[in-house]
Amino acid sequence: MNRIFLLLFLLPSFASAQAKVDTVEIYSPAMKKNLKAAVTTPSSYSASTTRYPVLYLLHGGSGAFDDWHKKVTEPGLVGKLAEEYNLIIVTPGVGPASYYFDSPLMDSVRYETFITKELIPEIDKTFKTLAKKESRAITGLSMGGHGAITLSAKHPELFIAAGSMSGVMNIDTRMWLVPEDFQSLRSSQQKEMLGEDLIYDAPFSTYTAVGLIDKIKENGIALTLDIGVDDFLIKTNRQMHELLLVNKIDHDYTERPGAHTWNYWTESLPYHLLFFSKYLKWE
Repeated sequence: MNRIFLLLFLLPSFASAQAKVDTVEIYSPAMKKNLKAAVTTPSSYSASTTRYPVLYLLHGGSGAFDDWHKKVTEPGLVGKLAEEYNLIIVTPGVGPASYYFDSPLMDSVRYETFITKELIPEIDKTFKTLAKKESRAITGLSMGGHGAITLSAKHPELFIAAGSMSGVMNIDTRMWLVPEDFQSLRSSQQKEMLGEDLIYDAPFSTYTAVGLIDKIKENGIALTLDIGVDDFLIKTNRQMHELLLVNKIDHDYTERPGAHTWNYWTESLPYHLLFFSKYLKWE
């Protein structure tokens, strides 16, 4: 049975002047463990009988559910955006290098199932959400960008729009502008989760974002992708952008000054909310 436990406190360092942030702990039957998420509600929420759209905002590799509250360079940014757009923002926590997929080999890595079949239904049951795809969007940074694009591609019934900030658009570490030891570490972790016979060359694996172009073309979800010009993942983003163009898939794509940093993601998130506001339904 799915269970959700509301912890009886606010996270003081999270709270904006108006929005409220609760920590929730959700049991995953698929992985047989509890996972945390922060749920930000606007000031209108407690006294209102109306229901709200939801943005799922994902963290990066080796991150945590509270990164978007603790690490942004503008304190209280998530709360300010929840207030400005009058919506709920959920920041779930997942495994450190899990890419938000279900491993065919490891029962402890079932994060596609967690997000789509456990977390979202529990949030809809516990909070006053508009529980329909037209009122639900997803985005994230780095590994979270990979999660947002892949989950929306595979589950178009859940999301009207998706985004990626500095996202891992291809898990092929040969394209990452990082030292060889880091490439090897991530590659070995991927093969542990996906199998030693994992092939990175085209046709791409459906465990990575560039391998889901056909699904993205089919489902018509609104997409926005951006990355800093000094980011080590820029080659994977340019590859995804080119594939989207070749397949005539509508999307927003932006390269801006910046690198793989919280300064960049703090500046990027408001643009994503502005983009999503064109597609989300508030009723």
